[in-house]
Amino acid sequence: MEKHRRVCLYGKSILLSTVGASLQRFPDIEIITLSPPLPDTLEIAALAPDVIIFDIQTSHPDPVFPLLTTLPNLMLIGIDPDSDHFTLWSGQQVPVISTQDLMQAIRKKTPDSIAHSEQKEKSNENNHY
Repeated sequence: MEKHRRVCLYGKSILLSTVGASLQRFPDIEIITLSPPLPDTLEIAALAPDVIIFDIQTSHPDPVFPLLTTLPNLMLIGIDPDSDHFTLWSGQQVPVISTQDLMQAIRKKTPDSIAHSEQKEKSNENNHY
């Protein structure tokens, strides 16, 4: 059984209405519409959203950003209708144990691919002698 996702749509734009209508076709998605002004942080946290989607041009969800630290699995998705792009913010925290861990995040690689790259680099160094 798939996990049920709670998606909050913040704002009143036509874009968000269309996104909401499209998402309602998915049985594992629950849509909650939030109209400006945005409720306070505690009220939003009580809704336990998995995702908050907003129109970057018409909505200003500044009060939601502090939730990224208290709800690390929350995703904020800002849709820009002019560029046909969206921006994703997440509060997910990953411990950085070493420079390699940081490089993994920068390169968006898995630990296995980093290990493979390191082995390849060592192999190349050994071949130069």
